[in-house]
Amino acid sequence: MSNAAQKKYGHVAVLYGGLSSERAISLKSGQAVTDALLRSGVSVEAVDVDANFLSVLTEQKTGKRQKWDRVFIALHGVGGEDGSMQAVLDMAGIPYTGSGVLASALGMDKWRTKMVWQAQHLPTPAYALLHETTDWNTCMTALGGCAIVKPACEGSSIGMRRVISAQELQEAFVYAKQFAGAVLAEAWVTGAEFTVAILNGKALPAIRLETDHAFYDFDAKYLSNSTRYLCPCGLSAEQEKNLQQLAENAFAAVGCAGWGRVDVMQDAQGNFYLLEVNTVPGMTDHSLVPMAAQAAGLSFDALVLTLLDGTLSGRQSGIGAL
Repeated sequence: MSNAAQKKYGHVAVLYGGLSSERAISLKSGQAVTDALLRSGVSVEAVDVDANFLSVLTEQKTGKRQKWDRVFIALHGVGGEDGSMQAVLDMAGIPYTGSGVLASALGMDKWRTKMVWQAQHLPTPAYALLHETTDWNTCMTALGGCAIVKPACEGSSIGMRRVISAQELQEAFVYAKQFAGAVLAEAWVTGAEFTVAILNGKALPAIRLETDHAFYDFDAKYLSNSTRYLCPCGLSAEQEKNLQQLAENAFAAVGCAGWGRVDVMQDAQGNFYLLEVNTVPGMTDHSLVPMAAQAAGLSFDALVLTLLDGTLSGRQSGIGAL
């Protein structure tokens, strides 16, 4: 263990795993982060978060296990990315990576994120909230005849389906409502998909995503070897600058801090539309933030330390940031 790293960071807990539907991805992210910290000489403890987490938290506060000086949150989805864990760590007085309570909760909710963006006059596709009483034909017509149905509070494209008929819309709603949050149908945007990583408020190089699937779904993200990631993304310098500025504005509007990722579509006319913000993106070998950081000259290990540096300001991420 490096004495310099020990002095700078103390003992770091990497929280991963969790109980959400994204547990498998979180396990990979947390292991990758833990390995990077070990390579950098940091004293680190990997903690697989389960229903007994509060007991574990109490043990490190009372001396039954080594005290945590700061936390790297590698939890994806409900319970880790939605403000819950951030609130617990705020109460415990332990600094952590990423956004605070409110921004985490807001960013996890695609519906309310869209409302914030609309209030800020930021472009996002038209949408409708779905209920058992929805008029499926009218809804499909209003959304232009093609839509994507999403659980509002899930990540990794879990529960999502592309639909082109009223019957498919209703079936997709029934499927999506088994997951977390409300269910929304969003107008389908035909065109190129981009993702923009944000690091300390600044956009990294944009990545264009290309897949043979109907959309960039769970398999395309984590399992497929045919998904194509283009960086440079193929936009002109001016277009990419506009995309990066839009992503920075979207990130700031939600009140996010530290790091994250903003997903964007571009239609055939060149217009950009915001899809969602991710406040704890993946850190696996298929993940996009490390890819963008690499394009900007930042190795995976350097990226992890940069994120951990955000906990050194003397405040928890959730205090002073939304």
